Parts: sequence; C-alpha cells; structure tokens
Amino acid sequence: MANEPLREKGIRWLMTAVAFTSLLALFGIMLFLFSEGLPLFASYSPGKFFSGMYWYPTAEPPEFGILPLIVASLAVMLAAVCIAVPLGVLTAAYLTEIAGSALRRVVKPFIELLAALPSVVIGFFGMVVVAPFLQESFDLATGLNLFNASLMLAFMSVPTICSVAEDALFAVPRSLREASLALGATRWETTRRVVLPAALSGIGTAVMLGMSRAIGETMVVLMVAGGAAMIPGSLFDPVRPMPASIAAEMAEAPFRGDHYHALFATGLVLFLFTLCFNLLAHSIADRYKQTGSSGL
Repeated sequence: MANEPLREKGIRWLMTAVAFTSLLALFGIMLFLFSEGLPLFASYSPGKFFSGMYWYPTAEPPEFGILPLIVASLAVMLAAVCIAVPLGVLTAAYLTEIAGSALRRVVKPFIELLAALPSVVIGFFGMVVVAPFLQESFDLATGLNLFNASLMLAFMSVPTICSVAEDALFAVPRSLREASLALGATRWETTRRVVLPAALSGIGTAVMLGMSRAIGETMVVLMVAGGAAMIPGSLFDPVRPMPASIAAEMAEAPFRGDHYHALFATGLVLFLFTLCFNLLAHSIADRYKQTGSSGL
C-alpha cells in the first residue's frame, strides 16, 4: 500500500507519454510536409500554384496549378456528403428510435462492415460494376467520373456518420422523448422535432468526420474519378482530386525536384484541409458535451 502512490504516479506519467507520442507524430508529419513542400515556392509563385488552371509537370516550363485539384477534391467531398449524410443520419435514427434491440444487433454489424472493407475493393467495385452501368445508362464517354467517385466515397463515409450520429441520438435524455409523446406527438414528430434537434451538435460532428474521410481518401478516387486535372462542369466529368494526383505521380517525380516539391505542397494543402475539418468536428463535439451537461 505504501508504494501505491508511486505506482499511480508512474502510470500517470506513462499515459502522458503515450498521449504526447501522438502529438509528436503529428508534429513530425507537419514538419516533414513543410520542409519538403515549401521549397517549391523558392522557384514557383504561390499565386500561380494556388490559382493556376493547369497541372503539367513535364512541360517547359512546368505548370503546377492545383486549383482544378482543389475544386475536384471539394466537389467529390461535397457530393459524397450529400449522399452519405441522409443515409447515415436516417440509419442512425432508425437504429435508435425504431429498430428493436434484436434487429439492431443484426443491422449494426452489417453497417460497420462497410468500414472494414478495403478501399481498393470499393474502388474495384466502382471500376468494374458502377462505371459500366453509368456509362450505358447515361450514354457517357466514361463511367470513371466525379459521380462514381462520390458514390463510392459515400459508402465509405456512411459507417462513420452513422456510428457518431447514433451515439449522439442515444445521448438524448429519454425524458425528452416521453414528454413529447405525452403531449400527443407521434413517434415521427418526436424524432423530427425533438430528438434530432437535441442531437444536432453530435450529428454535426458526424458530418465533419465524414467530410474528413471523403476528402482524404486516396485509392478510390485514384481508381474511379477519371484522372483528368480539370475543373468539372457536371457530375459526370472526370476529375483528379489531390490525393489521386499525389499517389499517381510521386513514384515518377525526380527526388527533390520541383515536381517532387509540388506534390508535397499539394499534400500540405490536403493536410490543412483535413486538419480544419477535424478541428471543426472537435469544436462541435465540445459544444455538444456542454449542451448535454446542461440538460439540453
């Protein structure tokens, strides 16, 4: 017993060290991206990099405009979120408000199975099944396009959105549901007007995490987005998001050349986008906790 405080102190220091390891890893990644990406701007204008319309690394002089890549990444992400959010949130509402415990134990593992599928398998499905279907159904030049990529990313984002939204809905006090039903509201009216608004902050967190998953995914967009570095004019245009460009060209870029640094600068932009989404999700989660602690 006399050694118990010392043991607790050691455990506390160990847990602190483990927690700071993740921070050190994040700091190391940031330092590496900055050190490899920023040298590009010694020879290439930041204005041309962020607003340039053309990505031609092999041209003379080379063009490293990433505006089409940024637009493609945001377009794919937003289209995926528009598909995934209704699916994820409504599925979470069904599991918490309608489905019985027995049915929930059957349905929930199948939803989580989507998160366990390798991204290359989902990308292969998009190439072999979805792309020919889109091409034949809409008479397109190619089925590898923005819509195909968004659809595949939506399926990958649904488990994340559903799980986080389900936790938020479960956290809504049962007394609110009972009070609404006692006042004569139906189950649907209670879900729509009481439960969902009360869990709105948690649902917002789910949406932000789903957006982070969609904008940072590499293999799916590399396989099914089409690979055209241009600003899309419609949902069925081929695009090249930032992760796809990095994955496709990194092996061909001369080490420490302008092309190499341009790809790392693109990765830095992608990292900052993802970091912003995660910080926003953390902020929404904090607001949700404060709302829950005050009794909603």
